[in-house]
Amino acid sequence: MPKERLSVVVTRRLPEAVETRLSELFDVRLREDDRPMTRTELVEAVKTADVLVPTLTDVIDAGLIAQASEKLKLIANYGAGVDHIDVATARQRGVLVSNTPGVVTDDTADMTIALILAVTRRIPEGLALMQKGDWAGWAPTALLGGRISGRRLGILGMGRIGQAVARRAAAFGMQVHYHNRRRLRPEIEEAHEATYWDSLDQMVARMDVVSINCPSTPSTFHLMNARRLKLMKPSAVIVNTSRGEVIDENALTRMIRSGEIAGAGLDVYEHGAKANPRLRELPNVVMLPHMGSATVEGRIEMGEKVIINIKTFEDGHRPPDQVVPAML
Repeated sequence: MPKERLSVVVTRRLPEAVETRLSELFDVRLREDDRPMTRTELVEAVKTADVLVPTLTDVIDAGLIAQASEKLKLIANYGAGVDHIDVATARQRGVLVSNTPGVVTDDTADMTIALILAVTRRIPEGLALMQKGDWAGWAPTALLGGRISGRRLGILGMGRIGQAVARRAAAFGMQVHYHNRRRLRPEIEEAHEATYWDSLDQMVARMDVVSINCPSTPSTFHLMNARRLKLMKPSAVIVNTSRGEVIDENALTRMIRSGEIAGAGLDVYEHGAKANPRLRELPNVVMLPHMGSATVEGRIEMGEKVIINIKTFEDGHRPPDQVVPAML
């Protein structure tokens, strides 16, 4: 007698190749449109599914997990970050959580460098001038930016993505510095020609560019708060492709408006899609709609990891990318 297939609920539209493979392997319920699930729809999902496949737009908190049926045994997150999932509560309820780490490392690092260049070379201002048809011709002092070669880059969070940023920055001639919860091994530092700073305060005060590449945890919430942002040089810029909550967005907005910080490149925001509207008014702030991982290749690889995690679980083994509270 054929084994009954796992019931899988996917909360958002995924690349077609991923949805096709999920349909081949599991009893999957896919989305017909790409809007986020409502709370009511999420409750229905956790009551009926063996496996839930959420994304960062879904809040999987203790209240939701409490309404799950005994069927729910795995939350296979489509994405590396799991700060939207109460992993500890899930574990207490006997529900495993998995994610998709390492897939979008290069994609996010590419976007970090793109934002550094966009801010320092004033690319969006030039683009806007051309799109409006206002360019009157070349001038010696028009839209002057600055070289990134020789500038000090301070990386906050030297994990996979931070190290990928370091490699790219070195190729552009930047001096790489970093602050991390734990210092890297000497051979890794040497490979990246990276200088470690035990004090985050001292590092940010001396950098020309600060790149946020750390995860969102209780200890990193507003790690770049008003006091620490004030330590930055007025000529420095800050770039964030990690999590918006790491920066006090209101404080950052005030300081850029007052000229205390030279500019910012942001792909993430403290309150998700509700970015501070005053940021949009600033020509020296480059704002992107969370595009850091948005490549066809990366999104398909994320889906493949989700499938591997579910299939491994179905076969009676621990998902290779299982997340436990100690990892957070």
